[in-house]
Amino acid sequence: MLEIRGATKRFGDRTVLDDVTFGVGAGRLTGFVGGNGAGKTTTMRILLGVLSADAGEVLVDGRPITADDRRGFGYMPEERGLYPKMRVHEQLVYLARLRGMRAADASAAADELIERLELTERRDEPIEKLSLGNQQRAQIAAALVHDPSVLVLDEPFSGLDPMAVETVLRVLAERAARGVPVLFSSHQLDLVERLCDDVVVIADGRIRAAGTRDELRARGAGRQWELQVGDDAGWVRGLHDIAVIDFDGDYVLFEADPVAAQSVLRLASERGSVERFAPRRPTLTEIFREVVQ
Repeated sequence: MLEIRGATKRFGDRTVLDDVTFGVGAGRLTGFVGGNGAGKTTTMRILLGVLSADAGEVLVDGRPITADDRRGFGYMPEERGLYPKMRVHEQLVYLARLRGMRAADASAAADELIERLELTERRDEPIEKLSLGNQQRAQIAAALVHDPSVLVLDEPFSGLDPMAVETVLRVLAERAARGVPVLFSSHQLDLVERLCDDVVVIADGRIRAAGTRDELRARGAGRQWELQVGDDAGWVRGLHDIAVIDFDGDYVLFEADPVAAQSVLRLASERGSVERFAPRRPTLTEIFREVVQ
């Protein structure tokens, strides 16, 4: 498990991180979301040792992180950083060799990732000749080629088309299934909601929400309710103390406090069959908007 505890970072008089604490569990895909300037990249750089925190600590499996630990990390920065003149396979082998892999193992690992990330036809092309999407795939391959013990990826889906996103998602999910902690930032909240086991929301340098995807959605529930009945639900629109948000025959979505919502359920039961009644769980996008306000 990778943890950051109480991390604070200042640049001059500006505090960019304020007591940032969260963990990335082994075998867990953790989405790190926040607006521009929220502190995501600074946090990731502290995890990697690129920046030092003014306060706080980084732990691996409950102990202080070491340089040897970080040598086993895989990192993809938001800014592309590969050598533009080097060919894709040559670049990946070179980076794997820098991590201590034997030449034959490095070449085999590069070949496997090139195939998995669907770069086979671009294997021997210079990085600068690739499309932006293929450069992104090559950058992801560079983070993975040495079989890292931890993955930290800054906006890995930027510039990828939907098919490429699915390809990358499969590869990352496989790494997590092997027990690798995976932390990635993304502005694409729909992808985070679909893919991640855990979500961390940061705004203005502070953690505003953290937990499993389902926990965060459950915490946001409670004001909106869904009711499905066996006949017409139009009568709900005439009730006091509720606000109907959506109505479609036998279905109604309404906003109310828990007491008023239970009254609606009781009335629905008295009128006939109730097929479904439950609090509506908000999407991650809705949760994000609420907690960062």
